[in-house]
This record gives sequence, C-alpha cells and structure tokens, in this order.
Amino acid sequence: MTKPPFVHESAYVDEGAVIGADTKVWHFCHVMPGAVIGAGCSLGQNVVVMGGTKIGNNVKIQNNVSVYEGVELEDDVFCGPSMVFTNVVNPRSHVPRKSEYKKTLVKRGSSIGANATIVCGITLGEYAFIGAGAVVTRDVPAHALMTGVPAKRTGWMCECGVKLEEGILDIACGACGKTYARKSQSIARINEEGA
Repeated sequence: MTKPPFVHESAYVDEGAVIGADTKVWHFCHVMPGAVIGAGCSLGQNVVVMGGTKIGNNVKIQNNVSVYEGVELEDDVFCGPSMVFTNVVNPRSHVPRKSEYKKTLVKRGSSIGANATIVCGITLGEYAFIGAGAVVTRDVPAHALMTGVPAKRTGWMCECGVKLEEGILDIACGACGKTYARKSQSIARINEEGA
C-alpha cells in the first residue's frame, strides 16, 4: 500500500509542484512550482528544489542542498549534506543569465559526497561516486570514483558502494561479488551469463 507524501509543517510546497507517493519533505524545505519529485524520496532539512527540475524515485537529498533549474537526478541518487549544484558558468549579479542555464544530469545510483560541488553542464554516469569536498568540472564515467580539486578519477566503485580492487583483466567486488570488465576509459558490469 502506497502512502501519500509527507510534508513537514515548516516546509513550503508551492502549487504546481508534483511529489510522488511516500516521499518525505522535512523541516524548512521549499519545493517550487514546476518541480517534479518521484516516489520514496527524502528531502532533508533546508532543501530547496527549483522549478524545472526532475528528481527520480528513491532519491535521498541531505540537509542544505539546493537543486537548481536545469538539474535532473535519476532514480536512486544520493546527495550528501551541503553539496552544491550550479546552473550558470559565469554568474554576475548585475548580468541576467537565465537564458544561459546549463543542464546537469546525475544518472541512476550516483552518490555525491558532503560539500562536493558539481559545476553545471556535465553528466555524472551511473553509479559514479563523488568524494566529499570534490569539485567536478567535467563529465564522469559510470562507476568512477572522483576525488580532489579539481576532481580526478582515483578508482572505480561497485553498484553496492564499495571501492573495486582492480585485477589484470576484470575487476571484482570483494563485498557483493559483482564483476566488471574494462572498456577503454570506463568499466561495465558483466552480467550473470558472463557476456
């Protein structure tokens, strides 16, 4: 049985926003008109979701995160406390730039650590893992572990969230047993049949 969304009494959900079943909107949040939020999500304290954003199912957004227009979060994304999205490359207070917003896509299963910054106009691949405090300025391949300023790939991550140990040919997860194969500058999961 699905439950209706829960909205804390201190939060504002503007008319025209769409919130899915069993989603929780906690203290001091603001969801603006035109925002679309899927089912089973959690918006921590002081989260702002602007119009023109799309948030998939089972997304966890921790305290003090602003999801700006042009940002799309696919299913199962995790946004750590106080991480930052941008939507303009060269902001100036006295120069209007709304026509220059750039899209940012965070693909299924990605995790973004606390205080990380995602510069607009890029894509984070499926199950990418952005370390705390990293500054991401370019596209990130699926399963990549990105750390530092500016962020660089420092490893690969399993779907289960454990860093992969790299072998000569394939990469296996010591925690769950999933196996991945190298593909140029990325990796891909090998399915159960080994193909």
